[in-house]
Amino acid sequence: MIDHRRFVTLALLLISFQTFAQEKFTLSGTITEAASNESLIGVTILIPELNTGTTSNEYGFYSITIPQGTYEVVYSYIGFKDIRKTITLDQNTKENVALQPQAEELEEVVVTDDIEKVSIRKPEMSVNKLSIKTIKQIPVVLGEVDVIKSILLLPGVTNAGEGASGFNVRGGAADQNLILLDEATIFNSSHLFGFFSVFNPDAIKDIKLYKGGIPARYGGRVSSVLDIFQKDGNSKAFKMNGGIGAVSSRLLAEGPIVKDRGSFLVGGRASYAHLFLKLADNPNLAYFYDLNTKLTYKLDDKNSLYLSGYFGRDVFSVDESFINTYGNAVGNLRWNHLFSDKLFSNLSLIYSDYFYGLELDFVGFEWNSGITNFNLKYDLKHYITDNFQLNYGLNNIYYKFNPGEITPNRADSGINPDKLIDKYANEAAVYVDAEHRINDRLSLQYGLRFSHFTRLGQDELNVYANNNPLNYDQSLGIYQKADPIGTESFSRGDVLETFSNFEPRFALAYTLNENTSVKASYNRLSQYLHLLSNTNAPTPLDVWTPSGPFVKPQILDQYAIGYFKNFKDNAYSLETEAFFKTVQNRIDYIDGADLIANDAIEQVILNGEARAYGLELLLRKNEGRFKGWLAYTISRSEQRTPGRTPNEPGINNGEWYKTPFDKTHDLSISGNYLLNNKWTFSSNFLFQTGQPANYPIAQYQFQGVVVPDFGPRNTERLPAYHRLDVSATYTPKPEKARGWQSEWVFGIYNIYSRRNAASITFRENEDTGRNEAVRFSIFGIVPSVTYNFKF
Repeated sequence: MIDHRRFVTLALLLISFQTFAQEKFTLSGTITEAASNESLIGVTILIPELNTGTTSNEYGFYSITIPQGTYEVVYSYIGFKDIRKTITLDQNTKENVALQPQAEELEEVVVTDDIEKVSIRKPEMSVNKLSIKTIKQIPVVLGEVDVIKSILLLPGVTNAGEGASGFNVRGGAADQNLILLDEATIFNSSHLFGFFSVFNPDAIKDIKLYKGGIPARYGGRVSSVLDIFQKDGNSKAFKMNGGIGAVSSRLLAEGPIVKDRGSFLVGGRASYAHLFLKLADNPNLAYFYDLNTKLTYKLDDKNSLYLSGYFGRDVFSVDESFINTYGNAVGNLRWNHLFSDKLFSNLSLIYSDYFYGLELDFVGFEWNSGITNFNLKYDLKHYITDNFQLNYGLNNIYYKFNPGEITPNRADSGINPDKLIDKYANEAAVYVDAEHRINDRLSLQYGLRFSHFTRLGQDELNVYANNNPLNYDQSLGIYQKADPIGTESFSRGDVLETFSNFEPRFALAYTLNENTSVKASYNRLSQYLHLLSNTNAPTPLDVWTPSGPFVKPQILDQYAIGYFKNFKDNAYSLETEAFFKTVQNRIDYIDGADLIANDAIEQVILNGEARAYGLELLLRKNEGRFKGWLAYTISRSEQRTPGRTPNEPGINNGEWYKTPFDKTHDLSISGNYLLNNKWTFSSNFLFQTGQPANYPIAQYQFQGVVVPDFGPRNTERLPAYHRLDVSATYTPKPEKARGWQSEWVFGIYNIYSRRNAASITFRENEDTGRNEAVRFSIFGIVPSVTYNFKF
C-alpha cells in the first residue's frame, strides 16, 4: 500500500526541481519609430510559443521574464510593419527595436490603430483610448480638431452643451475630472469659454480616458482621469507641420539637438477671428494663443531627461473697458532611470498654474485669482515575472489658492485695494498597484492608495458661534449666513484640518474564450479640491477651494461589471458596462448663494451626497474601408442634501433631484470611409436627452413686483439635443512621402442647422403682456475649411 504522505512529498520535490531547473531570463528594451526615434506606447511584444507577451509603457520601455530557450518574438503595432526576431535567451538580454511605418494600400484591409481596440485578457475596464489619427478625422465646429470634443463621442461622456467648457463623465461634475498633460494638472481645459480645447493635436502622442477601474497611481479626483502625453520630438531629422483654419492656425517644429540622443519640439497656435471684427469696426475682441514645448535627451542607456511645458492664454474684451484674461501654465522636468532590466523609474518635478484676470476700466479696478501647485512624484514599475508586475510610488502636492484680489488701476477710481484670504494646502499620497495574471483565464489588477491632505494656516479664519457658519430660519423657511463672532490668525506652518483616506482599487478579467471576457472593478477615490460654480459648466471666473474646517473631501465608491467580445478576427468589437457609484460630501448651494468674491464660502454651502448609475455600450468596426463606432449610454445622475437636523429641510426638502449633468439617453455614431487614396469622408451624429433645468411653475406679486416660483430643483429639461456633422479630406498627392505634403479638410457642422437650446429664458411679451419662453442657441449650420501641411 502506497504511503500518501511520501507520495505528496516526492511530488513536491519533483515540482520544485523542475521549477529551479527551468531557469528564467529577462528580455527588455525600448521600442521607437524608426523615422523619428519617437517612443511608442502600447506596442505588443508576443512570444507565440509560450502564449504570453507584454506591452511597452508610457516611455516605450518593455520587460518580460520567460524560461531559458530560443523563441520567435513578434513586435506588433498597427500602422507599422511587424518585426519577427529569433532570440536565444541564455542570459538577460536587451533588445531595442525600431519599427518602420506600414504604407496602407487601398486594396489591402485597412485597420484602425490597435491602441483603441479592447483588450480581452487585461483587467482594464472603463477605459477608452483614441489615437490622434482618429481624432483628426472627427468633424468639429469651425474645423478645429479638438481632443475634448472628440471624447464626447464615447459612452458615458457628455458636456453641458455647445460652447460649454469641460466634460462630464458618468454623471459627475466637470471639476471631478483629473486632466493631465505630461503628468501636469490642467485646471481649465478650454479656450474661448469652451468653444475649443487647450490641446494642440499636432503635439499630442497618446490619449487615455479612465472612467472607472482607475489604477492606484492616480488620485485627487472622483470622476475620471484624462491622461495626455505630448510627443517627444524627432531626434533624426528636422520636420515641420501645421494648418491654416477658419479661426486659427498652428505650426509645429521638431528636430534633433544631438542626433539619435536629443530632440526638441515647439508648437504654437493662435486664433485671429478678432482681426475680422476690427475690419468691421467692431471694438470687441476674443482670441487665444498657446505654446507647447518639449526637450528630450538620452544621457545613456539607463537615463533619459525630459523637460516639457505648456503656456496658453485667452483674451476677451468689450470696448477695451472690459478685458478678461485667463489661462494655464505648466512645466515638468522628468528623469527616467533604469535600475535593471526589471525595474523602471520616473521622477517628476511639476509646476502648474491657472490664472484668471479681469480689468474693468469703466469702474477703475483689476481683479485676478488663480491656483498654483508644485508636485514632486516618483513612480516605479517592477516587472517581477511575465505574470506579475508591481507599480508603486509616492507624490506630494503643495497648493496655493488665490480666491481673488482687487487692485485699482486709476487714481480717481475711489476703490481701495482688497484681497481675499489666500488658502494653502498640502496633499501627499503613496500607492502600490499589482497586475497579476493568475492563469490563462483569470487576470487581476489590485492596489491601494493612501492619501493625506493638510489644510495649512492662513492669515484669517472666521470663527462662528457653535462652529456653525450657516443658520436656518424656521419662521422664513430659508437658510441665512451666520455672522462671524471673530477671526483667528495662523502661521503658514499651522494645521487647520487634516484628512486621511485609504483608497483600494480592484479589477479582474475572466476570459471565456479567445474572443470573449467578463470584467469587474471597484474603486474608492478621494477629492480634496472643490470648484465653486453656480453654472452647469465651469467658467474662468469659478474659484477652486480646498477641503478644510467647513468643507469635507468628496469620497467616491464605484462598482462596474462588463462584457467584452471581439468578432470576426477582431474586425468588430463590443464593450458593455454597467456601473453604480456614490459620492459622499458633494457640496451643494443654498438658494440665492453668492459665490463671486465670497471670502466666507462656508456660509452658503451644505454637504450632501450624489449617486449615478447606468449602462454603456460601445460597438466598433475596426477594419475595412469603413470604420467607426456606435456608443450608447442610458444613465441617471442624482444629488441629495438633507437637513443637518430634523428641523431643517436641507436642499430641495432633502429629496433626490437630478444633477445638471443627468442625461437619460446619450447616443453617438461616428464613421470614417476611405473612398480612395485621395478622398476620405467622415461623419458623426449625436442625440442626447436635454439637460435638467428649472422653469417657473407659478408667479405672484409682492409690493408691485412679479416674483416667479420655480418649484423643486431640476424637474424640467431643455429640449433634446441632436446634430449631424460631416467632413471630407482631400490629399492632392497621397503617394508623396517626402518634401511638402498637404491635405484639405472640408467640414459642415450641424448640417441640418438644428437650433439646439443652450438655455431657456422667460419674459413678458411687451406687446401682448403674456409670459413667453425664449430659446437661446449658439450654433446653426457652420461650414469650414482647413489646410494642413507637413515637410
